[in-house]
Amino acid sequence: MTQIINKDEVQETPSRKLTIKTAKNLDQAQLELNKITNRTSGTVQDKAIKVVEDILKNVNERGDEALKEYTSRFDGFLAESFQVPSDLIIKAWEETNKELQDALLLAKKRIEKFHSLQVPNNISYTGPHGESLGRRWSPVEKAGIYVPGGRAAYPSTVLMNAIPAYVAGVKQTIMVSPANSKGELNQTVLAAAHITGINKVFRIGGAQAIGALASGTESIPKVDVITGPGNIYVTLAKKKVYGKVGIDSLAGPSEILIIADQSAKLEHVASDMLAQSEHDPLASAILITTNKKLTEKLPAEIERQLINHPRLEICQESISSWGLIVLCDDLETCAKLSDTFAPEHLELLVENPKELSKIIKNAGAIFMGPWSPEAIGDYLGGPNHTLPTSGTARFAGALGVETFMKNTSLIDFSKAAFNENKNAVVHLANSEGLHSHAESIRIRDSKSC
Repeated sequence: MTQIINKDEVQETPSRKLTIKTAKNLDQAQLELNKITNRTSGTVQDKAIKVVEDILKNVNERGDEALKEYTSRFDGFLAESFQVPSDLIIKAWEETNKELQDALLLAKKRIEKFHSLQVPNNISYTGPHGESLGRRWSPVEKAGIYVPGGRAAYPSTVLMNAIPAYVAGVKQTIMVSPANSKGELNQTVLAAAHITGINKVFRIGGAQAIGALASGTESIPKVDVITGPGNIYVTLAKKKVYGKVGIDSLAGPSEILIIADQSAKLEHVASDMLAQSEHDPLASAILITTNKKLTEKLPAEIERQLINHPRLEICQESISSWGLIVLCDDLETCAKLSDTFAPEHLELLVENPKELSKIIKNAGAIFMGPWSPEAIGDYLGGPNHTLPTSGTARFAGALGVETFMKNTSLIDFSKAAFNENKNAVVHLANSEGLHSHAESIRIRDSKSC
């Protein structure tokens, strides 16, 4: 049954499999939102951690030999070599139809333009006593990009990860992605790799691919930064290798939260929720609204749009397990609930989305109004679609150019600046009981030099 629980009543709409939870009140809404945030933690993660640790250890110790064993076991093909020849990547682009080529190039142009505006400026400052202080940004040498396979092909992930690396000035960008049982990668994924200037492509996935990028093997170079989403094994592997290499984030299942008022169109809300749920059975689609009629009509509209849907079972499982509808008295309450959840994607289908956006504190990306569906951001809006999930938008943001860069502080004190500040440094060093810190100042004292 499709179950809708409004504030004071229960209604049921006939359905074969679909069930949508709706909170009775704000306390229940908060409880359900917490469940969604924590949906991948617990026993499943504990078991996966042990598997990941074994894989990483094996890859670190045995290199390509271990990679071949895992590729045969998990992907179903025997790999003589992992690297995709450059002529096959070029061929993939050449055999891509013109309409799709144009779409990829348009997306590349828009993403590159937006990210070019992110390049941080160096800082140079001259202090009051002639000291020169600064911060210099520089790209990492090598970046590894993980592109998921399995349920779908994601050329958009190639664009969103490779383009910021290119803009940052990374010299070598390496892509890994799991192949099918024939050892083949998706043609459009390879086409995207071609136009973004990726240096090497390897047909390997899973935690073993992360281990190879972090440690290096006979055929796969060790990198400095690893980015890109993946399943729980990929995510836990990134968490485990962090410190040996940099990472972008620990991405969980995708999520969308829609705030809607009486101006929102039913079919827009339903289609945008399904656009998220079709990613994965663990994806979450949430509606928080002031429109009671919308809560009543939404389940039937979702079912209507699911007729003959090519990813029907995935959508049904996602909506039934992790879908949620909340009815609120006003938009301010909607915004407060959204901020506690800190969604990856936030759509504002309201009369004045710009005004409402001003009071939103926590969101990976905000899509304002009926002409800015989340799919725009997935493909070619410009800002990155690799966003914080599972509540991490409270303290994190999108992948960007800075992900592939690091900064170095520059300190050049003049003798006058040293003499002006030396006594304060000595006092501070002594307060911490660090004798040689203070002595390194005294030994340079201008009176004895």
